[in-house]
Formats: sequence, structure tokens, C-alpha cells
Amino acid sequence: MSVRHSLLALLERGPMHGYGLKSEFEAATGQMWPLNDGQVYTTLTRLERDGLVEADEEADGQRAYRLTGAGRDELRSWFSQAVRRDLVPRQELAIKLIFAVRSPSADVRRVIQRQRAETVRSLQELTRLKGNGGGGDDLAWTLTLDGLLFQGEAEVRWLDLCEARLAGAGPTAAATAEPGRKPGERPARSAGAREGGRR
Repeated sequence: MSVRHSLLALLERGPMHGYGLKSEFEAATGQMWPLNDGQVYTTLTRLERDGLVEADEEADGQRAYRLTGAGRDELRSWFSQAVRRDLVPRQELAIKLIFAVRSPSADVRRVIQRQRAETVRSLQELTRLKGNGGGGDDLAWTLTLDGLLFQGEAEVRWLDLCEARLAGAGPTAAATAEPGRKPGERPARSAGAREGGRR
């Protein structure tokens, strides 16, 4: 998540204080990605150092930040470039599964099932938000919800594949498969999981 560029985008609409930027960011993202005060002010300090924003000291000691010409150029450049998919971000779930598979004590099947249940719960909540109007007429928030739903659905499919591969990986892995399910057989999805995957 680029806090740096998000703050520049907010300042494009006019000068704002640090707290206002924090509030606007959280409102724009539906409180999904909260920022702490330190993160906001540290980022603003760096933006000011890099000449992308300037701050005006007010009578009460507060600082109002505004975009500079260089800041507008930086923002324009950010919007004009695609997000590179070859720069794979570190994913906590993938790392957990990597080391669970290598661990003599971890029940990998249980790790997968618990994660699937949590992802399905999240999908159900996102579906509820979307059904209730989500951000109303806010197109940006609707697009965000759509993206989160697609990502969650993809994660459920990936976890299904992980479990199927685990079941077919050999005698040791197959021993951890669900009772009554043949190695390599696709795991049965619960009613809740099936419902959570629908929109």
C-alpha cells in the first residue's frame, strides 16, 4: 500500500492538516486500512524533505500541507504506471504454508482449513457490505470491494488446490487428509463456504 502516493492524491484537492489526511484516507478506504498518526507524519516529513509537499505554519502551531509542482509530477507518474506483478509482495499466508509444510509439528491440513474458514467469513462480510450498498454511490469504494471479493475468492480456490496437492503428495501428507477422502480427491466445501463464494 503506497501511503506516500495516497497522501499526495489527497493533497491534490487542496491543503490539509495531518489529522485531516489520516481521516480522509480511512474514510476513502472504508476504514479497511487504518493509519496511525506516526505513519502519516513520518510520511509527510519525507515528502517535505523530497520537495513534494510544503507546509505552512498556522497561528495555533498546526501545519497545513500542500502539494508542490514536483508533487503533482510524482502523482501523475504514479497514476500513469501500472503496478508491476513481477515484484511479488511478501505474503504472510504463503510464508506460513511454506514453513508449515517443512515443520514436523504443524498439521498443514488444519492450517489450510482454518485459513479457508477465515477467508470465507471475510467474503461473507464483504458480500454483506456490498449488498447493503457498501459505500453508496462511491465508485472508488465499490471498486475496492469488488477487488477484495475477487482476491478472497481466488485465495479460497488456491487453498482448495493446496489441500488437494497435499492429499496427493505421498503417504505422509495423505495421512493428514480428511477421513474418508481419497488422496488427491477435491475436498468437500461446506455450505457456508459455498455461500461465501457467491455474490
